[in-house]
Amino acid sequence: MKTVGPPRVVNIEDLRRGAKLRLPRVVFDYIDGGAEQEFTMRQNVVAFEMITFRPRCAVAIPQCDLRTTVLGTPLDLPFLLAPVSSCRMFYPRGEVVAAEAASAAGTAYILATLSGCGIEEVRAASNGPLWYQLYLIGGREVAKAGIARARAAGFSALVVTIDTPVAGSRERDVRDGAKELINGTLWSKLPFVAQVLARPQWLLAYLADGGLMNLPNVAMPGGPMSYGDVGKLLAESAVTWGDLDWIREEWNGPIIAKGVCTAEDARRAADRGVDGIVVSNHGGRQLDGVAATIRVLPEVMAAVGDRIEVLLDGGIRRGSDIVKALSLGAKAVLVGRAYVYGLGAAGGEGVARAIEILRTDIARTLKLLGCPSVRELDRSYVNVPPDWLS
Repeated sequence: MKTVGPPRVVNIEDLRRGAKLRLPRVVFDYIDGGAEQEFTMRQNVVAFEMITFRPRCAVAIPQCDLRTTVLGTPLDLPFLLAPVSSCRMFYPRGEVVAAEAASAAGTAYILATLSGCGIEEVRAASNGPLWYQLYLIGGREVAKAGIARARAAGFSALVVTIDTPVAGSRERDVRDGAKELINGTLWSKLPFVAQVLARPQWLLAYLADGGLMNLPNVAMPGGPMSYGDVGKLLAESAVTWGDLDWIREEWNGPIIAKGVCTAEDARRAADRGVDGIVVSNHGGRQLDGVAATIRVLPEVMAAVGDRIEVLLDGGIRRGSDIVKALSLGAKAVLVGRAYVYGLGAAGGEGVARAIEILRTDIARTLKLLGCPSVRELDRSYVNVPPDWLS
């Protein structure tokens, strides 16, 4: 890989270290950090260690089948690239190069509303399945315009994020001066400029890509929304269950509610007629103190697993984590930080390497389990703490 970073990229943590070396602290911490004490973010990862495998030995499996179908979309892999905002900060045309890598790997890319590349630009770069993640920033009419653009561009599913009535308290961003660097005066920026100047290669590439971006998928009356308006407008655009009714009128494909953490919300989503849910706590970036998503997956599956498709997001760092989530009933998983570390470290090559690491991990884990296909995984392949199932 052509990157500043570890000489051999063996796992996702190696990509994380490569991103940390290439990116300014304020940008890296935006990827790497969580809300408040970062308890939930850490638990998302640690909770996978509490699940152990139950392999079938003396079973020869020459080749494992990783293919699956999610909401009618055939995928070569049981994971999708999650929506991550502001990817152009991490690498020039970040959303485009991530979508290209997902397409080449035979999986889906989910484009965030708050992305630096437009819906049409991402569609033009990808031959694979694309989903669109929706915030209601700018109000209903602005959201409707975004939905119409995604529909016209051939995006096949709509992911409605329901866990962001206000941005979480991300303390690393405050300490790094993110607000000052974006919106501050010259004097307020000065204490934080050194971290940017310390990464000249990133800075030159960032400036060549246009510098501080607008958000082209949020078409406000005066033009694309400026990046500095995000926090204020998020607080004015909370999604309610009633909003799913008019969203359904605007979108005739699958709708997924992302941000479900309890059986109660899972049932509400199913009752509202969504086609799928993502068990997600926003990667630990919203309400700190929420349980790890893999911890609540059994509860959600018991509530709605026979009614709608359930996906999981949060804490995925290895292919074995994906196998554990599928064994507990998830149809597929979303990976966020795992591929964004690759994007930050080496652009499209880094994303492709992250995907390949996870693909190889999954295939090896299946062979060691004695399971020929991801579609055959079930709870009999794992041991789960008893209190998770109560």
